[in-house]
Amino acid sequence: MSFAERFTQNFIDEQRYLYLVRGLGNTLVITIFAVLLGILLGFLVAVVRTTHERNGNLKILDAICNVYLTVIRGTPVMVQLLIMFYVIFASSTNKIMVAILTFGINSGAYVAEIVRGGIQSIDRGQFEAGRSLGFTYGQTMRYIIIPQAIKNVLPALMNELIVLIKETSVCGYIGLMDLTKGGDIIRSRTYEAFLPLIAVALIYLVIVCGLQAVAKKIEWRLRASER
Repeated sequence: MSFAERFTQNFIDEQRYLYLVRGLGNTLVITIFAVLLGILLGFLVAVVRTTHERNGNLKILDAICNVYLTVIRGTPVMVQLLIMFYVIFASSTNKIMVAILTFGINSGAYVAEIVRGGIQSIDRGQFEAGRSLGFTYGQTMRYIIIPQAIKNVLPALMNELIVLIKETSVCGYIGLMDLTKGGDIIRSRTYEAFLPLIAVALIYLVIVCGLQAVAKKIEWRLRASER
């Protein structure tokens, strides 16, 4: 068959392109909510660990955070997804919710280390200056340290978003219709792998290139503000 006939067979016949559209929609939903959950968890864990390192408080919470980081960073995300779906939420039929929780918890472990590094990069004099102004430890972190840390780690957080959107391609292992699964379904219907998989790869590439462009623009603005 000619390329046009193959294209028609893979994407136009029976409206098979809708598999990619639906899959892309689920991929974006999972990524957006997982990123929000990951950032929330990451900031909480980073603040707990930094607080413990500076004044020795929150020992129990710090121990819990260390276990969380060790387990999540030491096991593959695909295994975590399978455990969440087949063990922890075995009675649930909401695959998108399971995926969001899995990728959000996984991302949180990496965001925590990114944010902790950002907090540690702030000169200790900034913290002491806040305390000398009468701020409590929490107020100093909230109004002085965290805003500066966010500015330092924003490019790294954008990179984590890029990594996360590619990691969601393993959702098909629990039967969830994501972008990769959509391409796989088309391949199973037409018995041709090239066009569906190339289409999936190109869609991921376009999304990642767009995010990289946004990340570069953010970095450029941050450098401009420092001048």
